[in-house]
Amino acid sequence: MSNRIDRVVITGAGSGIGLDLARRFLAEGSQVVINGRDRDKLERARRSLGEERVVAVAGDVGDPATAHAVATAARERLGGVDVLVNNAGVFGVKPFLESTVADLERFFTTNVKGTYLMTQAVVPLMIAGGGGSIINVGAALVQQAMTGVPVSAAMASKGGVHALTVSLAAELARHHICVNTLAPGIIRTPLVDDADSLAGIHPLGRVGEVDDTSDAALFLARAAFVTGTTLDVDGGYSHGR
Repeated sequence: MSNRIDRVVITGAGSGIGLDLARRFLAEGSQVVINGRDRDKLERARRSLGEERVVAVAGDVGDPATAHAVATAARERLGGVDVLVNNAGVFGVKPFLESTVADLERFFTTNVKGTYLMTQAVVPLMIAGGGGSIINVGAALVQQAMTGVPVSAAMASKGGVHALTVSLAAELARHHICVNTLAPGIIRTPLVDDADSLAGIHPLGRVGEVDDTSDAALFLARAAFVTGTTLDVDGGYSHGR
């Protein structure tokens, strides 16, 4: 038995990993609600997908009103939600002793609060539909740090996302809702400058492509007996260099 993937919500879908996820789910026949904070960018993404089965809802995931708007659109336009991909996130490199309260608030508002609120808004629709799959996008750096990449503030928030996955997997299991984390390494997206220069940190000897993260997300979306786990999509970075 596999989970349904007919009705999908993807945050952070204006470009990169999220936009490719929307493209791939559409290719599988899904209806998709895409979300992003930049209204113009999100509209360009919607047009690029070229499908009537796409609904775009702009807004910052850290704002409770955005989660409500996304859930309302999914209920009214799609009839429910089978899959939620909490992809929206922010990242930044900054030494620990230079990181500020403002840095922490920025990371936690988007990465933790945004994931929490969006999930809270969508789960009732999944319960009404008999179950579903939630995929939280974390980071390989949560489990394996790098001495030359100071990202304590960002990873403190992404670590919260990983912890939320484990807790919700246990709490929501009785509703037949699977909750898992997708933990990418370096993925070639518009947000990563000179990605190829970092290829060497992955034992497979290359950076990841958005196809790699989409392949993994589609697996988790369908996997009805996998919950509470972290799927590393990092070319082996977490396990050996």
